[in-house]
Amino acid sequence: MLRSEELPDCFYYQNKPTLITPNTSTPNHSLYLSNLDDQKFLRFSIKYLYLFEKAVAIDILKYSLSKVLADYYPLAGRLRPCGGAGDDDKLVVDCNGEGAVFAEGFMDISCEEFLQISRKPNSSWRKLLYRVEAHSFIEIPPLVVQVTNLRCGGMILCTAINHCICDGIGTSQFLHAWAHVITKPTLDLRILPFHSRHVLKPRDPPQVTHTHLGYTKTTFKDNNIHVDINQYLQSQPLVPTSFTFTSAHILRLKRRCIPSLKCTTFEALASHTWRSWVRSLDLSTTFKVKLLFSVNVRKKLIPEIPQGYYGNGFVLACTETAVNDLVASNLHHGIKLIQQAKSSLTDGHVRSMIDLLEDKNVKTDICSSLVISQWAKLGLEDLDFGQGKPLHMGPLTSDIYCFFLPVVGNFDAVKVQVSVPECVVEKFEYYMMDGLDEEENGEQNGFI
Repeated sequence: MLRSEELPDCFYYQNKPTLITPNTSTPNHSLYLSNLDDQKFLRFSIKYLYLFEKAVAIDILKYSLSKVLADYYPLAGRLRPCGGAGDDDKLVVDCNGEGAVFAEGFMDISCEEFLQISRKPNSSWRKLLYRVEAHSFIEIPPLVVQVTNLRCGGMILCTAINHCICDGIGTSQFLHAWAHVITKPTLDLRILPFHSRHVLKPRDPPQVTHTHLGYTKTTFKDNNIHVDINQYLQSQPLVPTSFTFTSAHILRLKRRCIPSLKCTTFEALASHTWRSWVRSLDLSTTFKVKLLFSVNVRKKLIPEIPQGYYGNGFVLACTETAVNDLVASNLHHGIKLIQQAKSSLTDGHVRSMIDLLEDKNVKTDICSSLVISQWAKLGLEDLDFGQGKPLHMGPLTSDIYCFFLPVVGNFDAVKVQVSVPECVVEKFEYYMMDGLDEEENGEQNGFI
């Protein structure tokens, strides 16, 4: 058994990973990326970790990957700036078929042992994904895969998928297509990838017709000291926190919204998490704080984005309020703000945002913001390569960005994961779960 939460070393079967190329010839061209794709805020890879009870043969995984890359060929290409060298330029995908990085290894650990420590990530999990040596983000291949076989016959699959090419829905679509090639090899893909990003091209000339709070730099001066929450968080030792909210927990949160307000699970949980996060940081009551959260706009645009679009079809909705207004009231205030931010995302608003991003000096304002990324309800936890669904699914690493994650085996539950400064962990954990389990005991005893 493991004596700590640290994973043992991973032993690679080969000194170098292999490159998996599409198994048929693919179009050789440059793929335009939309302004939603190549904004600097998204210049990183989405890193998933899957634990499966039974391993799939490496040869099968490699062959099926080469086959699905024939359809998703941009993931076998390479990013490059279209204006020359430098990360500040507009990015395109050079669809040259160079291939995805595929590493295979072994770790002396069992599925059961991993599950014991899987409640929240730690830095040793990085051993489960091959580190590509690169001078900059754009030099890293868009798709990096590592399959780690375990002592018990299980496997851990880690993927790093470039966020400039895929959003969460797109990554789920790709991974399920990969699994489809293995489990239903004689059938065509259920959803064919839609490659073109021109459906999200800016207007000429750009027309910024709306206010975009998420791209407005917020400054606050208190005794001539500039307060930047993001900078403060990055300077602190961060500790991952993780909370699982069952459907019963979520119902109790909704009951705390007074006056009563019809709301979704996401709205109630986002309001609660934002409020708990702000309360734990002990900010000045007059300080303005923001919440940024991902919203899928595929069906909000006119015309709708075509089915199979796997690029970034989401935007960050934004709302703002004073600390006192958020923490002094119950969940009602936050929920109302979130609902208003969601409803404002009309076709005109999104088109205006795309036009705004033509200015490469515009950046996402994260200095006073909690950012929530929604991974639940994307079907990520249902991935099956033929040996059963995963025992665990989640991010490889934890960050100051907050994830709403699926819970394997419980569709209605949501796991909330975010890293916070070590000095506020206890307060944050208290505010997140305060009274929720006690209320359950009260209900069972007939008190509620």
